[in-house]
Amino acid sequence: MKKVSVNIMYDSEKLSAIKLYMSQRDMDIKDELEKSVDALYSKYVPANVREFIDMKSTTTKQSKTKTEKSDSEENNSGGEL
Repeated sequence: MKKVSVNIMYDSEKLSAIKLYMSQRDMDIKDELEKSVDALYSKYVPANVREFIDMKSTTTKQSKTKTEKSDSEENNSGGEL
């Protein structure tokens, strides 16, 4: 699934404090923010919509894999007689 960037405005001193105390626990703010956004997604997006998006994502991954395999097979079998 394609990823996009999300930008928010936040107090710089508070952000510095978060990073400082998270680093003491070997935690990464990006990972924690992703978990928070995933929680919002689960909370507000209806289950049937999430299932549809997951299904669509899986189908896209499978078609890309099949295309890559087909291209690889054509390249490997093309030169032999």
